[in-house]
Amino acid sequence: MNESAIPLPNSLQRPLERFYEYLRSEKGLSLHTQRNYKQQLETMAQHLAHLGIKDWSQVDAGWVRQLASKGMRDGMKASSLATRLSSLRSFFDFLILRGEMSANPAKGVSAPRKKRPLPKNLDVDEVGQLLEVNEDDPLSVRDRAMMELMYGAGLRLAEMVSVNVKDVGLSSGELRVVGKGDKERKVPFSGMAAEWVAKWLKVRASLANPDEPALFVSKLGVRISHRNVQKRMAEWGQKQSVASHISPHKLRHSFATHVLESSNNLRAVQELLGHENISTTQIYTHLDFQHLAEVYDQAHPRARKKGNN
Repeated sequence: MNESAIPLPNSLQRPLERFYEYLRSEKGLSLHTQRNYKQQLETMAQHLAHLGIKDWSQVDAGWVRQLASKGMRDGMKASSLATRLSSLRSFFDFLILRGEMSANPAKGVSAPRKKRPLPKNLDVDEVGQLLEVNEDDPLSVRDRAMMELMYGAGLRLAEMVSVNVKDVGLSSGELRVVGKGDKERKVPFSGMAAEWVAKWLKVRASLANPDEPALFVSKLGVRISHRNVQKRMAEWGQKQSVASHISPHKLRHSFATHVLESSNNLRAVQELLGHENISTTQIYTHLDFQHLAEVYDQAHPRARKKGNN
């Protein structure tokens, strides 16, 4: 429920007015940011006044956390809550600058991270439907090879685009890729991914410029762009009548999900994806809870049902 506005005591209002003038005259912030800061600070000042706070010096980290909690209860987005806390930190820095406060109680309070929505993975049947590309023109062979490799090796889009012909080890079943932070790793690829990369290498010369090192090239004979890959995969999704929108990231996510569900080996999937921290892999992928429950029921000695011993 919204609190009705009440007149703020001068001890709360005047420092705010001085801060707004400081933002206008010295900080050079955009009008949009100035308005956002003012709106957030006025809202927080009203809440504090309702709770009996009469001076900004009374506000400690506990009060700041309460202001953040109220924002969350009111349904604020993470980005808006971050702006609220940012405005408060800037205001207290201003009061410290003027000698009106000795420490910034908002410094150690951070907004919850904005959750990044994960793409829904394709199920195995949808992947099969997508990859039933039987056209034998060079562009179709290239596109199927790219999709087979994205799904077969779990590559990031940037990793796949940057692969050169010399990085492909068809006989060894290894692919050299350069991931985030210019970290090099080798990933295994075999089966349909290796088969279609080999098919593409046989026809690649019909498109690629003679001195082009890239594995995958565009019609212009140079390294294919990120945007071109995204566009082609989306088009193939429509052409193959796949209900889900197809993107390179969705194929990588599907690779991770399917391997993890089949193997239950989170550490191996972490290595395959090139994640530095396993926590990233835990967020990035998801397991079928029912599958986990069945494993638990069968494996845990205190969970086994009588008669299954």
